[in-house]
Amino acid sequence: MMILALEFSSDQRSVACSCDGSVLAEANETGGRATNAMGMIDRALRQAGVSNEDIEGIVIGAGPGSYTGIRTAIAVAEGWHLVRPVKFLGISSVQGLAAQAQAAGMAGRVHIVVDAQRGDVYHSIFAVSDASINELSPLIILPGREIRSAVGPGEMVAGPEAIRWHQAAKTLFPSATTLCRLAEETSSLFAAALPEPIYLREVSFVKAPPSRSY
Repeated sequence: MMILALEFSSDQRSVACSCDGSVLAEANETGGRATNAMGMIDRALRQAGVSNEDIEGIVIGAGPGSYTGIRTAIAVAEGWHLVRPVKFLGISSVQGLAAQAQAAGMAGRVHIVVDAQRGDVYHSIFAVSDASINELSPLIILPGREIRSAVGPGEMVAGPEAIRWHQAAKTLFPSATTLCRLAEETSSLFAAALPEPIYLREVSFVKAPPSRSY
């Protein structure tokens, strides 16, 4: 199966292309608020030597993380579906980070921490070994100041900005390449429906007051 992965949930955004378990190419961009999604997709496809028509499945890093980035990935997938009969798979970006912790040699109880804004963090705990990754604690929102007390002796912390909340944390960013590898393991779960983003906290907007007339 030819897969295109979109991971835009952090400041380090990436696109990857894989086929039957082999990652063919990855394109990245870092920083800034705007995401050059189509530019990254074009670079990844050219490096992989495939065309838009070859893509059979799109896997999306469903968050939590950047609201704008996640919505951009879903919008790109939705537009793709208008012209091509692709299938979709959403994978938690936290699950992807746990897989990257495993690849980085981390083992034992690993706390995955992602900035949730307002002084809070998204937090989940995984049991990581060479052979497996198991979620021990479901994803919740915690005040960032509570992370140090939540981490026991010998336990580890990882995430895009995790060092802000724990000085011994390992910095890891969600990766489209990791999404490709996880997607190949669960390819039977690809579906026709777009995945739902993972937010936990409802997104709220404040309407600007009407302008004054003088």
